Amino acid sequence: MKIIRTDCLVIGAGLAGSAYALHAARAGLSVELLSLAEPLVANSDWAQGGIIYDTTPDPASLARDIMDASDGTANPAAIDQLVREGPAAVKELLLDELQVGFDRDAAGSLDYTREGGHSERRIIHAKDTTGHSILAAVARRVDATPRIFRRIGWVAVDLLTLSHNSENLTDKYEPLTCFGAYVLDTGTGEVVAIVAKKTVLASGGLGQIFLHSTNQPGSVGHGVAMAYRVGARLIDLEYVQFHPTVFAKKNAPRFLVTEALRGEGGVLVNARGERFMDAVHPRGSLAPRDVVARAIKQELAASGEPCALLDLSAMPPEFIRERFPSIYERCLSHGVDITREPIPVVPAAHYACGGVHTDLNGRTNIRHLAAIGETACTGLHGANRLASTSLLECLTGAKFAARADAAEISGVGWPARDAANLGSANSGHFRQPDPRPWESPTREADPVLVRQDLQQIQNTMWNYSGVVRSPKRLRRARRILLELREEIQSFYRGCRLTRDGIELRNAIQTALLVVHAAALNPRSKGCHYVVEED
Repeated sequence: MKIIRTDCLVIGAGLAGSAYALHAARAGLSVELLSLAEPLVANSDWAQGGIIYDTTPDPASLARDIMDASDGTANPAAIDQLVREGPAAVKELLLDELQVGFDRDAAGSLDYTREGGHSERRIIHAKDTTGHSILAAVARRVDATPRIFRRIGWVAVDLLTLSHNSENLTDKYEPLTCFGAYVLDTGTGEVVAIVAKKTVLASGGLGQIFLHSTNQPGSVGHGVAMAYRVGARLIDLEYVQFHPTVFAKKNAPRFLVTEALRGEGGVLVNARGERFMDAVHPRGSLAPRDVVARAIKQELAASGEPCALLDLSAMPPEFIRERFPSIYERCLSHGVDITREPIPVVPAAHYACGGVHTDLNGRTNIRHLAAIGETACTGLHGANRLASTSLLECLTGAKFAARADAAEISGVGWPARDAANLGSANSGHFRQPDPRPWESPTREADPVLVRQDLQQIQNTMWNYSGVVRSPKRLRRARRILLELREEIQSFYRGCRLTRDGIELRNAIQTALLVVHAAALNPRSKGCHYVVEED
């Protein structure tokens, strides 16, 4: 088995993973950066609305909005870090260094917009493709930076820990310690061990365990499932945010319709043209996402209509085409001219507010394992995420995690085993472990079975653990998923590794974890909404 040794292994090359790689490499560390596919295939690339850049004299206003959106459950320390450090993170990397092409007014000043849950305009944007503009600029700088080795098409299989994967039998007495991962090179089919002093989970969200999602294909909670298997603490997994507005025309693909459309004057109406959100929340169509998603679902259940409508008639057609060119073109390609008619929309799984529990430096309860971005949970979002905080969290989380890692391992090397360091959770010293060889069957997996099992997971989660939940629905989901997990585990153990097989294994584990967390929490908060037995 091939072994690669490095300072930092980053699993995921979206904005969080890429920004971490930049900071770590500039601190003198070598970085292995794993990409499932090409550099821009990440949820970050699909972020439309914008990124918060709050330079107002009242930063406490943003803190209040984050807490209000979370239904009063967010971590005040995490909010304080984002509000305090966020503007510098945006200015240093995106504005000053990379000069990302954010929209500006005639005077050259940044153009600010507003989204749901925000009390004022504090979001900068690049038309309606902000995530793409940011990630493309960051990815170019990553590929031009020495000491970063991008591995395209490499998929993490399992984390390496001293307890589970070391050739040294006495390592089981060590505290839980991560030293890299087994990784599948999908180009060759070879499993490689990447041994790292620091391992970072930045694998994105879990939306694709649901039937309808705004996430990239393959976003099934890879980091959550891998972390769970080695004993990492998970938190708040019941809080899965459903974006209220996803394009929903019959026989057309689902795609995100940015909240910024409502920030610029779009309103939600039903089939009769009634503005139903005005009776639901004081901010109407700009209410927090969980409120809007539930209101749409309830409206559709009462009316029997297949979708709600996003009415843009308050905006001039030329403004729509200029401000939202990507959405305009994409809707038009499916027969909807948004300058003349409303957009058909429904809710879809969007953002995981919970994940692998970390401190404000990305630290997990496992030594030398960090998590950042959507994979991680510092408590910033609590029970519901405020719009346009995710890209900002990626930047700040990556910066602080890389800084902490560099302070611990820079110049340490691979010292021999030192009895004085055993059991010291804060020790920067790290000996060189030897991973056990990977053994894999050679029988080929049946792709039809893999697709069918994933569809069953997605349907089960959508029907029984979606926007509205009940104890009865969750019990049924758990029974279905437990039986399916037995089938998948048997299937997985008997077949040669493939990307689809790895995704299926992680999807079933993540789905069960979400259902378990939801079942343990009887209280409706934010995007976890529980009704009485039905």
